[in-house]
Amino acid sequence: MRPVSYSVLSINLGKPELHEFAGKQVESGIVKRPAASPVMLLKTHFEGDGQADLKHHGGPDKAVCVYPAEHYPYWENALGRKLPAAAFGENVTVKGLPEQDVWIGDVFQLGEAVVQVSQPRQPCVKLALKYEVQDMVLQVQKTGFTGFYFRVLEEGRVDPRPELKRLSRGKEGISVWYANKVNYRDKHNLSAIEEILREEALSESWRASFLKKRDRLLEV
Repeated sequence: MRPVSYSVLSINLGKPELHEFAGKQVESGIVKRPAASPVMLLKTHFEGDGQADLKHHGGPDKAVCVYPAEHYPYWENALGRKLPAAAFGENVTVKGLPEQDVWIGDVFQLGEAVVQVSQPRQPCVKLALKYEVQDMVLQVQKTGFTGFYFRVLEEGRVDPRPELKRLSRGKEGISVWYANKVNYRDKHNLSAIEEILREEALSESWRASFLKKRDRLLEV
């Protein structure tokens, strides 16, 4: 396929820190700020970035969190406030890549690095704490405005406003939007679950989750 380029608005970094969310002291790396100079993307993270909860965040399949800028106006209206950069704790804020147009297994060039879509982003309870909205996680799931994760195929330097170029598409045509739909709203659809499981690039954690769903349905 002919490579297609997309606009990266910012590369966002942040180390775990103690924050006061809803009157609670919470350690989190969800507060990130746009990078001002080039940064290395390694196999599991950007240099200068990190997560507090390594059980649920980070690792090879979730090295880079990406969020579409198109969703910001919706959330600003829903939350009644202007949102800062990296409002969802994402590493990459991108324009022109909604979940419907991103397939699991898609490969992109991000600066000098090469990355691959591995799974949708699962909203974290810390989003609810940060914005003091109790059902924030459920709202993100219902809208499908989750963003997604990249794994890193080739490490490399990434500029603050790099070119993001799609090099190839996932083999099974499973969009992030479709994976979210099946995971949250159509979880009893056995044929859809088996379709998603055929995508070799699906992350280990989502594969394990869908295998459990499939096995439960087969037992009925």
